[in-house]
Order: sequence, then structure tokens, then C-alpha cells
Amino acid sequence: MPRWPSSSWSEPTTKPLSSQRIALCLQYDGGHFCGWQRQPGQISVQETLDQAISALDPLPEGSSAATPLPSGQLPCRSTAAGRTDAGVHAAAQVVHFENHGPIPAGRWAAALNGRLPGSIRVREAAAVPQHWHACYTAQYRRYRYTLYNGRRPNLFLAPYSWHRYQWRLQDQLMLELLQELRGEHDFAAFQRAGSKRAHSRTTVQAVELQRDGDLLNLEIQATGFLYGMVRLLVGQLVAVGEGRLSGADFRRRWRQQRREEVKEAAPPQGLCLLRVGYPEPIFTKGAWYDCQPRYRLETSDPPPEIQASPSGNVL
Repeated sequence: MPRWPSSSWSEPTTKPLSSQRIALCLQYDGGHFCGWQRQPGQISVQETLDQAISALDPLPEGSSAATPLPSGQLPCRSTAAGRTDAGVHAAAQVVHFENHGPIPAGRWAAALNGRLPGSIRVREAAAVPQHWHACYTAQYRRYRYTLYNGRRPNLFLAPYSWHRYQWRLQDQLMLELLQELRGEHDFAAFQRAGSKRAHSRTTVQAVELQRDGDLLNLEIQATGFLYGMVRLLVGQLVAVGEGRLSGADFRRRWRQQRREEVKEAAPPQGLCLLRVGYPEPIFTKGAWYDCQPRYRLETSDPPPEIQASPSGNVL
């Protein structure tokens, strides 16, 4: 057996792979998933996406083909701008991951759409600097909640709206209360149990509530959102709109952080992550800006107007 001189031989080494950070603009129908984040034994958007990325770029992040992975661990772990709950949709979620293979940034959307289920679509992909982060670089997130306020059920609206048919919602009163939320405040009243945030303050930058016949679109934009914040907020506003909660009690609950009094949350299917904003545009406007359709009905079939007794209670 030949003997190698000690001065000319060393153990084989592997060089770290160079990588490129890729940002994705992502849409998904939340009704098919347990939410964005991985959950044991459930189907999440994150794991479904990571499986598709790993099939196209199978090397572990920052390593070489010689580095084995633990059983069941995917090479890729994507990071999102925000973690949507089970049943919540996204029109333009933003995600980043590390690409080590030969696929150029502009080809990732088509490559992934060929492997993802129809409930997830990649609108666009772009290369971003290594310091760019889908979550931490974001300046705002904007959500839309769709309310269907018609008298009769509608099969085609049901997966993407909350049907309130008992009374015609007092949308102007709801808008007045919504506008008072703008600015930096403590929104502990609208935070579900189990949050890992160090505090419950955030800045609401913009709000909107528009009625189009029997459909109401409520939008709220903030630097960040508490766990369950939008659904708890909408639940309280609907209670006001139906006359079950006074405007004064709504104000008292959130200003005094009376979380124990906030019991009703709007269901998830009406909520959609509309877009995420960054200091510099990442995607073309057509790919990410206001990509959820605004539903419209040609005819209106509203429920009755709220009637109050002399004592002020809803009849």
C-alpha cells in the first residue's frame, strides 16, 4: 500500500456553499392549512413550501452534499413576514429562504408553482441582499377583513367572509371607533392568550371600512400585530355594529386593557393578509399590491335595520 508523505496529505474538507437569498410573494387559501407555521401532525403552509423548495434545492443551508440531515428534517426552512393562523388567507405574504443551487431568482416562481398544491401560488420571486429579512425589514403589514351583511347565505362568499345576517351593521359607527385606534397604543385587550411578545404595544398606521351593498371591507395597517389581534378587534366592532355593545364599552375595553371582557373573535375565513411593505420595493406592483379581489354583488338584500327599545336595548 502506498504511503503518502505527511507533508502532502490532509483529511478531505468540505467548503461551505455560497448561497443567494430569495424572496417570494406568496398567496394561499388558509382553509387548507393549520396556519403558516409548522405544527406536529398537521399540514402547514411553511412545511408545504419548504418541501417544494427542498425538492428543487436539496442541500442543507450552509453545508455540502457530504453533510447528512437528521431523519425527517428538510434542508430548507423559510421565514415569513407574519404568521397567519389556521384558516386565515394571504394575498401577498412575503417569505425568504437561502438558495444554493443553479436556479436563478426569476425562475423560482414557475419552478415552485409546478410542485405546490393549487391552494398555494407564488406570484413572484426576487433576489435580495443577505441582510434583508422578510419579517424584520418590513415596515408594515396590512390585513383586510370581509363581512357579508346580506339576508341570505351565499355559497361563493362563505369561504372568504363572515356572514352577519341578523341586522344591518351600523358601519359608520364602526368606522368612527376604528379610526380612534390609529397611533401607538397598548392593545392588550385584543391579544389572545399564548403570545410570546414582550409587550402589547404597536402602532396602527391606517384604517379603512367601506360598504359596497351587502359587503363590508375592513382594513387595518400596522407596524406589527398581536396574536389574534385583528379577529378579536373585528369581533368587538361587529358587536357594536349590531347594537350588542356600546361604543363607550368598546373604548373602555381597549383603552383599559380589559382582555377578560373581550370574548368574541371573528372567524378566520374572513381575514386576509393583504400586503407587506418594505423600505424599497421587492416585487413589481402587480404581484403584491392589493391582490385580493373585492367581492361585489349586483343586487342588495340587506337584513332589517336595528330597532332599539326606549331603554336603548336592541329589540
